[in-house]
Amino acid sequence: MRSKLLAVAIAAGLGVTSFHVCADPAPAPAKKTHTTSQSSDAASKNAEIEALKAQLQALQEKVSELEQRTDAQSDINVANGQNIEAVQKQQAATEAQVKKSSDKLAYKGVNITLGGFLAAETIYRSHNEGADIASSYNAIPYKNSVAGHAAETRFSARQSRVSLLAQGDVSPDTHVAGYIEADFIGGAQTANSNESNSFNPRERNVYMTIDWDNPGLHLLAGQNWSLLTLNSKGITPRTELTPPQIDAQYLPGFTWARQTQIRLVKDFDKTWWLGISLENPQTTFGVSPNQSKAPVQPVYNIAAGSGFDAANTLSLNHIPDVVVKLAADPGYGHYEIFGIGRAFYNRYATPGQGTSNHNVYGGGYGIGVILPLVEKVLDFQFSGMQGRGIGRYGSAQLPDVTFRPNGSIAPIKENMLLAGLTLHATPDWDIYAFGGREREDKEAFDYNGVPLGIGNPLYNNAGCNTEGGSCVGNTKEIWQGTMGFWWKFYQGKFGKAQFGAQYSHTEREAFEGVGGAPKAKEDMFFTSFRYYPF
Repeated sequence: MRSKLLAVAIAAGLGVTSFHVCADPAPAPAKKTHTTSQSSDAASKNAEIEALKAQLQALQEKVSELEQRTDAQSDINVANGQNIEAVQKQQAATEAQVKKSSDKLAYKGVNITLGGFLAAETIYRSHNEGADIASSYNAIPYKNSVAGHAAETRFSARQSRVSLLAQGDVSPDTHVAGYIEADFIGGAQTANSNESNSFNPRERNVYMTIDWDNPGLHLLAGQNWSLLTLNSKGITPRTELTPPQIDAQYLPGFTWARQTQIRLVKDFDKTWWLGISLENPQTTFGVSPNQSKAPVQPVYNIAAGSGFDAANTLSLNHIPDVVVKLAADPGYGHYEIFGIGRAFYNRYATPGQGTSNHNVYGGGYGIGVILPLVEKVLDFQFSGMQGRGIGRYGSAQLPDVTFRPNGSIAPIKENMLLAGLTLHATPDWDIYAFGGREREDKEAFDYNGVPLGIGNPLYNNAGCNTEGGSCVGNTKEIWQGTMGFWWKFYQGKFGKAQFGAQYSHTEREAFEGVGGAPKAKEDMFFTSFRYYPF
């Protein structure tokens, strides 16, 4: 490089295409001519050489200057390239932000995001549960009932959903939001399928949140998924991960609830999350068919009052359910462990002490795991829970508790498991396969030959497989295998439209009793057209 610049500079300085510079010439041999003339010629040559040296020095300095300018220009070019790349990245980020912002409505400094979908769905069941889009797993009929011999087909739009998210920034560090979500699976006594099919909206989630970035604190107050529901990332609202099936009751083994709560979460660099939630309590009961023959008759629920359907009852509760969860996002997968504490409450007479209130405690623990087995292609999901008095937190809705002969509450031991794979075959196709199970242990008691509790081997199951026969049939276990797909046949500026189909096989198995352990089987097939306009 230097030699090329030197040649260019010399050519420019001398105005010639080439030249040759020699070292000091060797002394010429003495001639027999005039000495004065020789001395004059030598002096002239030396002067010429010195002039050439000076000119060469000046050219070398010019070359050095040109080299410095060239290096500087190279640095400028590199810097310009980096600046251009940075500008391009900023432009892409800005365009993405603009696109994201264009999906929101702005009102008085609050950003409003609309959501939801419109659904048209079909349901076929091999045995009649009398249910809409949400199956009643613990009510799959045995063959002693007419429903156990009749299939059912239904069309439904009731899983259609609407949602609204309002967000605002109080400061760069503090953010507030409110979220509301509803569907049409509510069923008032006046709602039926005879003519108008006028089913009422149902509250799913209604809550507010406050997030403080610097301390990493997150407050949620309102109705939302229970803290023990599996999240896909951190412990963040609207990242709850439900199985992808169509059935609105999900599948047995899935651990969840939606209920009013007050929740506080602390995140540690968005990698570790620790949360605690106080949640609305309610108890489900497994009442013996012989309960009226027990020596003590407890009071455990009351008729619904203001704000509730009068046909329902409410359990006695005075202490909230408490859920604590630790979640981790270490870089590969998502992991959770949680625990729940519950208090059960009833009133009964104790010999010699009169009638009084009594507390019994239960609870459990569980885990959840999400693994991207093949990044953006194949996902694995697993969750499980075990404890006493946890039945209402499973999709099968097995009872939380039963009663001892003395009237006290006996929490029922239960475990629930769920596992599944989701294959993202293409951007338009998702295929899934899941399996789940919920199982309870018996809580059986005997009072002077009268069987009480849940799962008592003296209960009469002899007529469970005969239409019109007598059958207690306390549920011991419910399991299901399901598979299906979603095909997104349109994705564009007008939203997304998709079609899905799901097949499931479910079995309900009873505890052993007099006459055996009956089983009830259910094969279900669902289809769904959905349009997501937002």
